[in-house]
Amino acid sequence: MNLTSDLKTHYRSHHCGALRKKHIGRHVTLCGWIRRYRRMGAILWMDLRDRYGITQLVFEGKSGAHLDKSGIGFGREALLQIKGEVIARVSPNPNLPTGDIEVRIVNMEEDMTVLATFDTTGLPEGSDGPPFLIEDKTDGGEELRLRHRYLDLRRATLQRNLRLRHKICRVIRDELDAHDFIEVETPMLVKSTPEGARDFVVPYQWHDKQQVHRGDYYALPQSPQIFKQLLMIGGLDRYYQIVRCFRDEDLRADRQPEFTQLDCEMAFVQQEDVLNCFEGLVCSIFRQIKGVDLGPFPRLTWREAMARYGTDKPDLRFGLQATHLTELVQGHGFEPFDTAEAVWGMCVKGQAAYSRKQLDALADFVRSQQIKGKGLVYVKLQESGITSSVRKHYTDDQINQWVEKMKAKTGDLLLLVFGNDHHGPRGLEVQRVFSALRTHVADTLGLCNPDKWTPLWITDFPLFAKTEDGFGSLHHPFTAAQASKEQTDRLAFIGQELKKLKKNQEIPASLQTEALRLNAQAYDMVVNGVEIGGGSIRITDTRVQQTIFRLLGLGEAEIKARFGFLLDALRRAAPPHGGIAFGLDRICMLLANAHSLRDVIAFPKNSAGRDTMMGAPAPLPKTHA
Repeated sequence: MNLTSDLKTHYRSHHCGALRKKHIGRHVTLCGWIRRYRRMGAILWMDLRDRYGITQLVFEGKSGAHLDKSGIGFGREALLQIKGEVIARVSPNPNLPTGDIEVRIVNMEEDMTVLATFDTTGLPEGSDGPPFLIEDKTDGGEELRLRHRYLDLRRATLQRNLRLRHKICRVIRDELDAHDFIEVETPMLVKSTPEGARDFVVPYQWHDKQQVHRGDYYALPQSPQIFKQLLMIGGLDRYYQIVRCFRDEDLRADRQPEFTQLDCEMAFVQQEDVLNCFEGLVCSIFRQIKGVDLGPFPRLTWREAMARYGTDKPDLRFGLQATHLTELVQGHGFEPFDTAEAVWGMCVKGQAAYSRKQLDALADFVRSQQIKGKGLVYVKLQESGITSSVRKHYTDDQINQWVEKMKAKTGDLLLLVFGNDHHGPRGLEVQRVFSALRTHVADTLGLCNPDKWTPLWITDFPLFAKTEDGFGSLHHPFTAAQASKEQTDRLAFIGQELKKLKKNQEIPASLQTEALRLNAQAYDMVVNGVEIGGGSIRITDTRVQQTIFRLLGLGEAEIKARFGFLLDALRRAAPPHGGIAFGLDRICMLLANAHSLRDVIAFPKNSAGRDTMMGAPAPLPKTHA
């Protein structure tokens, strides 16, 4: 079959977005779903919709008089094939590409075929169509639309997003192919490895009489991390894969239990080579998809980002940087400040007119169950003087010291938050609270321009971090430490001390403290406050890899059982290599200006990780139990 631009087939001569003024006078055949219809006397108009657009039909004379739901037994979303003549619209619609024409049907019996009716069984009584409007602005809640996702997919919004996703993937493949990357598929049934989240597991279906594998499990991959390293050791040199990955972790709007990753690896590279290569890829995506030139990406170290913005994925479309005020504000009898380990402030330019109601709403946000901050202090710098929630604890001279340090002026609003050290992977409680407040204020003031793009690299991450469970890798355990002599010597010292430990002896806290001073050759790419990718240079020295495993509490026997194949491979002349993985769903979400990953995935899970359309997860049938 030869495809034409109009997608001509046995069923249709054109699609519903194809017809223009140049087609006036032609007889055409269209297929599509009924979007809506309206009547005026003996004339009935109908909008016919398919993936490509909408064409207005007009039924005149006998056809128009008799065509209605009660007369022929179908309503909205029925599937029709129609034959008719393209004519000029009396009242053109400038909002539709097909708005200058309509298709006239004269003989309904001969020129219209109902390919399929829309069955309303199970829907509310009296329904003549779907359970929600199939429009850009629908009246259906997300759970209802996910339960009927096949109908939701008819909406133009989702179809635009999926076409956008297709275009992004095409750009990625073309660009990487031009740079000698090859696409390689890696296994879906693997062994569990530490990647920072819980695995989804698949029971092994034993069939041998000895039942030697009974009770064994596969894991679904959280990423192809080890396989892509093995591909570099195997001499593939440049690899990529658009791959499905699985992580059993807490869900948010920017996470799904199964997600798509652009996974890449390069041999014979240092960090700078990787950053330059994939900065170029992302620039090409934005240039071809959005017509935007991103230019050179700024870079911030992890510590700089945390100190300025309280987060390692800051949105740079607006300022609102942190000023550290701890020493200035403590010792004046205000207990919340005096007992806090850190006090941070932001200057909101030109917002001293914030009302008490607005300020109370900000304070409620900070103390909300989601943010869990301890409170908010404000200072309004008005023409009439200083107004503050801590006015009785501080003199004008003391508050003016804050003003000077924050470079504030009359008309500005100062917001201060405070907190303690929770020893989490992202540092101080005050950082988390400040970051959340910063984003909330920017959203409230409309500072997040959707047409502005601010990419950056975050570099120099710590190799390890304290976690709620104790101690772990900030990225993953295959990440190389920085190559300076000081860092190399520290890592060698840790390795020597670990060798002195007796079997099953716990890792001393002093060695973990030393490890917390190690920095990683790791990097994240952030765009508009969304982390879209991250990677690292990998460990290629077997002894160093064993040291990292031991620091994470793995014993020799466990290391051999779980990673013996990797350690063996690293001994076989492994080249220096590194890579990056991009969240394809997140890139699509950004470029579509969507609010959730579910808006750019054809069949996503809901906020609880369930597929409400299929009813998954569900108990296994007895034949599989």
